[in-house]
Amino acid sequence: MILDSKVPEGPLAEKWTNHKFNLKLVNPANKRKYNIIVVGTGLAGSSAAASLAELGYNVKTFCYQDSARRAHSIAAQGGINASKNYPNDGDSVYRLFYDTIKGGDYRSREANTYRLAEVSSNIIDQCVAQGVPFAREYGGLLDNRSFGGAQVSRTFYARGQTGQQLLLGAYSALNRQIKKGTVQSYTRHEMLDLVTIDGQARGIITRDLVTGAIESHAAHAVILCTGGYGNVFFLSTNAMGCNVTAAWRAHKRGAFFANPCYTQIHPTCIPVTGDHQSKLTLMSESLRNDGRVWVPKTVEMAQRLRKGEIKVADIREEDRDYYLERKYPSFGNLVPRDVASRNAKEMVDEGRGVGKSGVAVYLDFKDAIARLGEDAVRAKYGNLFDMYMQITDENPYKQPMRIYPAVHYTMGGLWVDYNLMTTVPGLYALGECNFSDHGANRLGASALMQGLADGYFVIPYTVGDYLAKLGFGPVDANHPNFEKTRSEVESKVNTLLGLKGKQTVDDIHKKLGHIMWEYCGMARSAEGLTKAKGLIQELRKEFWADVTVLGENEELNQSLEKAGRVADFIELAELMVDDAFNRRESCGGHFRVESQTEEGEAKRDDEEFSFVSAWQYHENAPEELHKEELKFENVVLTQRSYK
Repeated sequence: MILDSKVPEGPLAEKWTNHKFNLKLVNPANKRKYNIIVVGTGLAGSSAAASLAELGYNVKTFCYQDSARRAHSIAAQGGINASKNYPNDGDSVYRLFYDTIKGGDYRSREANTYRLAEVSSNIIDQCVAQGVPFAREYGGLLDNRSFGGAQVSRTFYARGQTGQQLLLGAYSALNRQIKKGTVQSYTRHEMLDLVTIDGQARGIITRDLVTGAIESHAAHAVILCTGGYGNVFFLSTNAMGCNVTAAWRAHKRGAFFANPCYTQIHPTCIPVTGDHQSKLTLMSESLRNDGRVWVPKTVEMAQRLRKGEIKVADIREEDRDYYLERKYPSFGNLVPRDVASRNAKEMVDEGRGVGKSGVAVYLDFKDAIARLGEDAVRAKYGNLFDMYMQITDENPYKQPMRIYPAVHYTMGGLWVDYNLMTTVPGLYALGECNFSDHGANRLGASALMQGLADGYFVIPYTVGDYLAKLGFGPVDANHPNFEKTRSEVESKVNTLLGLKGKQTVDDIHKKLGHIMWEYCGMARSAEGLTKAKGLIQELRKEFWADVTVLGENEELNQSLEKAGRVADFIELAELMVDDAFNRRESCGGHFRVESQTEEGEAKRDDEEFSFVSAWQYHENAPEELHKEELKFENVVLTQRSYK
């Protein structure tokens, strides 16, 4: 099957404007007759729910946290991109579009990516109007800083807590609608399945995480804003609760899963220190504006450093290898994340890693402090430096930070068309939950941009087109399909509670994470992926035979929550490995060792793999691959170079 992306005809710069005019509208009085469910209340979910409710729709929101404020969007630190060109350094909508396409290694859909760049400026205006405290220059204008993969400064920021401040803006807009009664908020509720009637999304089944009650909720449309699946690796920068369950259950009800192998490894994370850790901590990419990445020039010097025979201060400037500046003079330390991550791994593999484990590189602010002064550096990055100091007990003002890549973001997700609708009519996916805008690698500061673009400026138009054609008959939560799906959910919950083996859910999750990091992490090979598939299949059997799930359903039961999520992660992991095996090229975050240039860079195969992989679930058969051919009419496909 060749998937129809429903991209409108016409020039790239006019597609979205013309498309909005051609979409069918729902008049204000009729909007009150429609019910919409929004699952997830991060940036995409809160902005979508607030916008739709303000238009007049009846909205229900669901999140597993105790407040929408606790969505993982708060963890985004460095900033949000927009093509306003405030620094007057040559930015434009087209340049943001081009940088995003190139940064994604030419594996994203042109029309969606251009629309993202086009509405980016509106996002900043919206957030400023909400009171988001963006950093400002001395004269009062909004400030910008640089991020990886771009040679212009287009990133708006609020120190190192941009995601939190943006979420507070969206959360305030959402709370306003809750107060008005247009939004019903269900916190501590987890979506466990999607209900379809005549092939259309008609509601969801949830579990109240406090009481264990299994509930049915009906609507005319369902919008998933549930984030990414990085925790399939166990250790990632994601919050521990982040999971794939809502998207995966929707996948098993007919929503195609696209590009699952596209995982972003962030280069600027605090390194692993031992088996005691449950997650990893991100240090913002903004630090690469002023921090310089380096390792000792020789293996011998690195070994002496690790043994404590010499200190960092003892290594002279001429004995330091600023390898990103050396290899990529045009972009230096601001190369995209996938490039920076692979180069850090290369340094460690050569034996030049630092720290006691040797699995780290330095991020050094010595020169920035000498040039700007410690107070200026503290003003820009103070909260990030404080966080690093609390975690490592090392002072980054006095010695370099130690960093190493870690799983951070997933570019894959549910397949959506130009309207953000999945292959299940009436089911939409927004933000990191979908696959659409970033290709094989996301540029820094673009996640917040996509989440808010989808929620504030895309879905309010496109969902109306679907509803206008649907008609506004009531949806009944007592329909037999609701009862059938609810019964299946209850059966699965009881099956999980009946598992009384010897291993904890975390034991299995850690094993899965090790398999994925080892064989489907920063580098993948046919041999390793084949081995990983067999190991995952064995682990799946081990889970159902030997895991233990404590407690009962009718209570707060985190053991049960984790078990359901890890069961879904195991199934997803096998699909990720299949997708990585099938894509016999290197592109962005997907690096196949069999496909690289003489210099060790990613080598694409545009003749064979210029498509989106979209996988269809079959209950008693292997997943089926469908393709969306990628057409590039406005950019020339070239091998990426940041030299």
